[in-house]
Amino acid sequence: MDSFKRWSGVVAGIFLASVIGTSATSTSTPPSTIPPAESPAAAPAPLPKLPAIENSVVKVFSMMRYPEPFRPWTKQPPQEVTGTGVVIEGRRILTNAHVVLYASQVQVQANQSGDRISATVEAIAPGIDLAVLKLDDETFFETHAPVPRASILPEIKDAVLAYGFPTGGTSLSITKGIVSRIEFTPYNFPVSGLRIQIDAAINPGNSGGPAIAGEKMIGLAFSVLGGAQNIGYIIPNEEIELFVSDIAQGRYRGKPAMFDETQKMQNSSLRAFMKMGKNETGVIVRAPYDESPAYPLKKWDVITQIGGTPVDDEGMVKLGDGLRVRFEYMVQKTVMDGKVGLTVIREGKTKNIQLPVTPSRPMLIPDLEGAYPSYFVYGPVVFSPATAQMVNSINQASVAGVAFAGNPLIARRGDAPTFEGEQLVAVAAPLFPHKLSQGYWPPVGWVVKSVNGTLIKNLPHLVEVLGSAEGDFVTFEFYGRGVETFAFPRKDIAAVTDEILSDNGVRAQGSPDALALWNGRKSK
Repeated sequence: MDSFKRWSGVVAGIFLASVIGTSATSTSTPPSTIPPAESPAAAPAPLPKLPAIENSVVKVFSMMRYPEPFRPWTKQPPQEVTGTGVVIEGRRILTNAHVVLYASQVQVQANQSGDRISATVEAIAPGIDLAVLKLDDETFFETHAPVPRASILPEIKDAVLAYGFPTGGTSLSITKGIVSRIEFTPYNFPVSGLRIQIDAAINPGNSGGPAIAGEKMIGLAFSVLGGAQNIGYIIPNEEIELFVSDIAQGRYRGKPAMFDETQKMQNSSLRAFMKMGKNETGVIVRAPYDESPAYPLKKWDVITQIGGTPVDDEGMVKLGDGLRVRFEYMVQKTVMDGKVGLTVIREGKTKNIQLPVTPSRPMLIPDLEGAYPSYFVYGPVVFSPATAQMVNSINQASVAGVAFAGNPLIARRGDAPTFEGEQLVAVAAPLFPHKLSQGYWPPVGWVVKSVNGTLIKNLPHLVEVLGSAEGDFVTFEFYGRGVETFAFPRKDIAAVTDEILSDNGVRAQGSPDALALWNGRKSK
C-alpha cells in the first residue's frame, strides 16, 4: 500500500475531550461511549497506589469557540469542554491539543480541590495532539510536583494505570489494564508518530491524562478506536520529549518526516520486475516528494536501509525483540542537520544518499490549526479559502455526489499546491436573500474557477480582481459539472453589499486580511 493510501485508510480514533451542557455542534469528532474494559486473560500484577501522581493530575476546563466553516464571518456558540492534564517540569501542565484548541478561556482544578486556576496555552501542536499550559498562580506547583517520565518504551503486557476525569463523575478516575500494542501510525495529517495501545478503560474526559507503569508516566491518553471495545491510545513519552524539546527553543517547529510515497514489495512478480535478489528487502519509491533533478531520491529507487537499519518488504524495521514499526519512524531517531541517511538500490547499484526531511507538507486544502478562516462578502455571495474543516463539515452522505460532480474540494483533497500561494476559493454560505440572487441554485461548496474570465489563484487574487473589475457585469464561473455561472450587475452589487451585510447581521465585509486588500484597491 503506498503512503497516500495508508493515510486515507487510517481510522484515527475518537478524541476524548468531553463536551458539557451544550446543544452546539462541534467541529471535532464527537465523543464515544465505551463499555468498561474486560479483565485480561492473565491479570497484571497489582500496582502500588501513588498518591503523588494523584496529586499531580488536574481537570482542565476549556470554553471553546470553534470556527464555523460555512458561516466564516462568525464562530460557533461557546461550549465548555473538559479534559485532563498532568504536571510536568518547568511549572507547566501537559495536556492534549484538542482539549484547549480554540479555547477562549482555560482553567485547571486539582484533584480533591474546589478551586479553579486560570491558565494560558504556552505551546500547542495540533498535529501530534499535545499542548502545554502555564498557570496564572504558579504557587500551585509548590504542592503539586511533576510526574516522572520513563525514558524507554514499555513492554507489551506491562501493567498500566490510566488517570483522568472521564464523564460520569467529578472525582479522579483510575483504571487498570495492560500495554497491548506499540506502532508508528498517522496522527493528524501529515504528522505520524509512535502510539501505544492499552486496554485500560478510557472515556471522554480522559484526554490528557497520564498512563502510569512502574511508578512512572509512559504517555498521555488521547483517543479510543470508535466502534471497538477496550482499545484506547496514549501518546508515548518519546513523542512528548520531542515536543517539549522543540518548544524549548521558543517556538514549535514540528517533527521532521518523509513525504515520499512508497510501496511494499511482497509480490513475487514485482520483486522479479525490480530484479531483487533473494536476500534483498526494501520498499519501492513510487513517487518522490520532490521530482526536481537535485532531489536525491528517485522514482523506482528501492529503500533497503534507513539510518543503517534494514527495511523489510513490508516497509517495517525491527526495534528489539517482537516489535516492528513503519520504517519512517527512524526519521525522528536518526535525523541530523535536517537530513536522514538512506541506502537505496538504483538500477541494480547500491547507493548511500542523504535525504532532506521537513516538518511540514504544503497542502492545497490545509487545516486551520487553531486559526479562523478568511472570508470576503461580495453582494449576496460569501467566499472563503477551502480548509480541512470545510471539507470535514460536508455531510458524509453528500461526499460521493460532490466527488462525482468533479468538485475539487473532494477531487483534490490531498494535493499539494501546484504553484506558490494556490488556494481553492469556495462559496462558504448560501446566497444571502436579495433580488440579485433570485433564481440561482444554492452554490454552497462550489469552487470559483474564474471571475470575468480571469482564473482565480487564491482569495487575495479574487479580491483584487473584483476590486479592479470594469464593465457592466461581474461573472463567476465554478469548477465541476452541474453548476451554474453567475452574473451580477457590477454597480448594483457594489451598492447593495452594505445593505445585505446589515440585513444578515454580518459585521464586516471580510476578514482583516481580505479587507486590507479591498480597501487598498478602492483607495488607489
